[in-house]
Amino acid sequence: MKLVTSVLGAWTVLVLIFFYLPIAILVGFSFNTSRLNIIWEGFTLQWYSAIWHDAVLVASLNNSLIIAVISTVLAVVLGTGGAWLLYRYQFPAVRFVMTMVFIPMIIPEVIMGVSLLILFVTIHLELGFTTIIISHVTFCFPFVMVAVQARLSGLDPSLEEAAMDLGATPALAFRRVLIPFLMPAIISGALMAFTLSLDELIVTYFTASAGTRTLPLEIFGRVKKGLDPTLNAISTVFIASTVVLVIATEILKRRSR
Repeated sequence: MKLVTSVLGAWTVLVLIFFYLPIAILVGFSFNTSRLNIIWEGFTLQWYSAIWHDAVLVASLNNSLIIAVISTVLAVVLGTGGAWLLYRYQFPAVRFVMTMVFIPMIIPEVIMGVSLLILFVTIHLELGFTTIIISHVTFCFPFVMVAVQARLSGLDPSLEEAAMDLGATPALAFRRVLIPFLMPAIISGALMAFTLSLDELIVTYFTASAGTRTLPLEIFGRVKKGLDPTLNAISTVFIASTVVLVIATEILKRRSR
């Protein structure tokens, strides 16, 4: 038994090294003075400074932030409203609806990207910010919905009933009672949606136009041309931001239980 445990532990360590060693190397070389990412010459912060002097990178970062914010807001509205409706009104097809809603969470991103592209072409919707936002909301709002549903499972039904007994309308009871109760889950889902939207590459690749390049698309395009220390720096900033958001999401999830 001890041998099996040791083997599984060693295998877990190897898998973690395989996953995170490339990221650690990228972060390390973002502080390298050399333009060659294979030779260490010294410590510097010049590549982080160079990011903000690169107009194309800054513009693509702004695009990513705008898309992520709008997608997050829409995902929160749809996810919270959908979770509450499924909780409040039970109907025969509720399991079918939930299954259909959660499919974007597990479907391969390539399939989702191609299918959305076909949809937009079929309905003659021009590719751009609108199509990217629609695509991001499609796979983001189920994550908000899951978080809110988990919170609703611990809701005492008497809270809403007590509020209406005291004269509150259903809308007022939802706004004054349920929303504060659901707020940790809503924030948690919003942070997850923002992170997913900000980092998304594959779906965006199929639904973006040439004039609406996001930061992941810009990084992907430049990497194909050759190694650039500035990309190491912006990638490190992206990684750090993602880690912070994921940690904040987990903290809020634990507090909402």
